[in-house]
Amino acid sequence: TALEKKSGLEHVSLRFTYGKSSVKPTRSDPGPLFDATPIARSINPRIKPEYTFETLAVSDSNQLAYTASKTVATSPGSKYNPLFMYGTVGVGKTHLMHSIANEVFAKNPMAKILYLTTEEFTNEVVEAIMNKSTQNVRRKFRQTNLLLLDDIQFLTGKEKVQEELFHTFNALIDGGGQIVFSS
Repeated sequence: TALEKKSGLEHVSLRFTYGKSSVKPTRSDPGPLFDATPIARSINPRIKPEYTFETLAVSDSNQLAYTASKTVATSPGSKYNPLFMYGTVGVGKTHLMHSIANEVFAKNPMAKILYLTTEEFTNEVVEAIMNKSTQNVRRKFRQTNLLLLDDIQFLTGKEKVQEELFHTFNALIDGGGQIVFSS
């Protein structure tokens, strides 16, 4: 069952009771579901864990992007940097971006990974300019190990945001970080 698969245990059952129960638990420890130890995750919570290289439908339309993405995930910051994926809707660009993030995180849970749509990036930069807090935004974007920007085509005509991305781009490349764009 799904519960057995997730827990890694065999013959798992789940029992809900209301009020007092005469059934005694068979285990003395509460198990992972009720473990009070917080789990530190540095991956962006918007990264979909189900979007992996194994779950992507690979075809002629995305084979090259798939291969380049696997290379980037294996050795971020060393090849195909930046990685720029361009294609029509539905060929798996966003799926590949999440796959890269998931694989990098699996190999290095302390990696600073940031996934944003270009609209979100634009909004953060504009808000920082208006609030005179550009240092905070610069620190956020320039101190990541992996920056993924989806739908980069929406930067057209936004000169100040393009300028900030240009400086972020240079800082990340110089610092060994990896950048992935999709359009």
